[in-house]
Amino acid sequence: MALQLWETLKEAIPVYTGLSPATFFTVLALFFAVYYVISGLFGSSDHHYRPRESEQPSQPLPPSVQLGEITEEELKQYDGSDPAKPLLMAIKGQIYDVSQSRVFYGPGGPYALFAGKDASRALAKMSFEEKDLTGDVSGLGPFELDALQDWEYKFMSKYVKVGSVKSAVVTDGAPTEEPAESRDRDVAEPAEDGPSETAAVVTEETPLVADAAKE
Repeated sequence: MALQLWETLKEAIPVYTGLSPATFFTVLALFFAVYYVISGLFGSSDHHYRPRESEQPSQPLPPSVQLGEITEEELKQYDGSDPAKPLLMAIKGQIYDVSQSRVFYGPGGPYALFAGKDASRALAKMSFEEKDLTGDVSGLGPFELDALQDWEYKFMSKYVKVGSVKSAVVTDGAPTEEPAESRDRDVAEPAEDGPSETAAVVTEETPLVADAAKE
């Protein structure tokens, strides 16, 4: 049966290709030889370099360090410019270690400008403007506050909280400051404890008026 198949194949090759069986098989062998050489040239680099890449172990991230309360100026030191320091970012006054997402928040990343800052307002507005890189969320609308809340939930579930920003006091989603009235009252209180300037002037001038009357 194999002989009959061979005879049929020899008769079909000239009909469909116009070549003799010997020429056809020679061309076929050359084709496979050329294909093997080309695939060896262009595919060898992948075979050589991929195992080397797989052999390089990924460096484990150092454990997060608790910083406690730090100022905004101190937070700027953790913007990723120093590879020896963790990459930190704050949202609503709470600082998170985002070192595991250095590709996003590190230098050259799409969100690198948020690193080392409290970017609450920028996240709420999805803004990349310098003026919005602040923890002040006053004046934001309900949709922006909802977006900020979603970001906070994401950070709480994904990253380790390592501290808080000392200058930010957050109440109901918005930072608050000491009331101006209390500051004014504190300034006025020392004047009540001691003699006023007016009283001092009158005390000093009164003897002069009495002497004038005697004359």
